[in-house]
Amino acid sequence: MIQDAFGAFAQTFSPPLRKILLKSIGLALLLLIALGGTLQWLVQFLLPLAHPYDYIAAILLGVLTLVVAFFAMAPVTSLMAAIFLDDVAEEVERSKFPADAPGKPLSVPRSMALSAKFFGVVLLVNLVAILLWFVIPVFNVAVFFIANAYLLSREFFELAAMRFRTPEEARRLRQQHAVPVFISGLFIAAIVLVPVLNLITPVFATAFMVRRHKRFMPRREILPPERAAS
Repeated sequence: MIQDAFGAFAQTFSPPLRKILLKSIGLALLLLIALGGTLQWLVQFLLPLAHPYDYIAAILLGVLTLVVAFFAMAPVTSLMAAIFLDDVAEEVERSKFPADAPGKPLSVPRSMALSAKFFGVVLLVNLVAILLWFVIPVFNVAVFFIANAYLLSREFFELAAMRFRTPEEARRLRQQHAVPVFISGLFIAAIVLVPVLNLITPVFATAFMVRRHKRFMPRREILPPERAAS
């Protein structure tokens, strides 16, 4: 598992994935900027403050925007999974498992629908984490870490698995290996916790879970049909 994590981290910055990584980072920044701008407009619209409080309000609003952007990284990562999954997965499969049967790209409607569903769940959990930040600051970090470890490991593992199997089969495989998949998610959640570094999460999580999924695939599924039959 640790070897897979370090291998995925190193490959995230490799030349074949660098272009995808830059696109992922650019899109994530655009989404976070749009979210921050919307939040600032909304707060100023709902709570207009006149001088001399506007300077203090601007500082507090800036802090609030940073906090929301931090907790929004997990939902943004979840939303971008469908966009970059197949490109990253194909490169990892080609370069690290060249002798294995390749996976099949997910259809755009299916991948977008699945990512949208996961996005809603991850967004809800992180909204709860934001609210807990105002009540129990230390506890909310634990909630954020554990919840995102579970949710992101579940999403990225099942998306990687669905390149080889149906959604139902992918779900059953994840459930059969629930503990190691969740522990793998702790590595992803740790990346999400680190500002700036968390921008690599979609590419890293995909590369990592492609590797983890390969560990749990039966031999007959790993090998090309002609070799599996021999």
